[in-house]
Amino acid sequence: MREGLNESPLNPLPAAVWLLVLPVIASEAVFGLGRLGLIGGADGVGLRLSAMQVTAFAPEMIQRMWGLGVIDWDQLYRLLTFSFVHASLVHALFVLVFTLALGNLVAREFRPFAVIALFLGSAIGGALAYTVAMSVLPGRPAPLIGGYPAVYGLVGAFTFLLWARLAAANANRMRAFTLIGLLLLFQLVFGMVFGGAGYGWIAEIAGFAVGFALSFLLVDGGVTRALRQIRQR
Repeated sequence: MREGLNESPLNPLPAAVWLLVLPVIASEAVFGLGRLGLIGGADGVGLRLSAMQVTAFAPEMIQRMWGLGVIDWDQLYRLLTFSFVHASLVHALFVLVFTLALGNLVAREFRPFAVIALFLGSAIGGALAYTVAMSVLPGRPAPLIGGYPAVYGLVGAFTFLLWARLAAANANRMRAFTLIGLLLLFQLVFGMVFGGAGYGWIAEIAGFAVGFALSFLLVDGGVTRALRQIRQR
């Protein structure tokens, strides 16, 4: 029998990526059953709204803790949970597609724990940066909901990998930032056409920056490997 005939034609997803997307898939399945009236009784249609109220991250939470000088441990879970519940099915589908695609690419160079750390660390970093920005920007901040800040962290990790390879080849490293540039352009156009963009982009850009920075530490070999790739000719 020839070698390779028993291999699957589909590239299996790493377990770390499955761990990140399964909560989103499970929550959307529950919301779908609620809309069909199969679970939740009379309140089945409101399951998504209830979940958003429980999991969304509000900047006022951190601002209040800072002002009082205390930590409300019972609410800090929101720094993570807002990434796994979404405002609509379409919102969730976009996050799923990006997480599956980028997570699969990043997982080829990062260990499973590092992929998860990139995702969650970018969510936390994005939420904290959003909190700081909203303390000086006008208007009442909208709560964060959805996985875009965390997904942008995966974009940051992917950009890091391209950046390191281009540096090793003595090529123009700025080409690595093409993807984030296109995403921001798309987001700008989408916001202009449909409106309602708000300040959520601050958390997303911060998530990208955190993902890019964490990659120096989380990539196999850490900073040493990154510097070696950059110095190669």
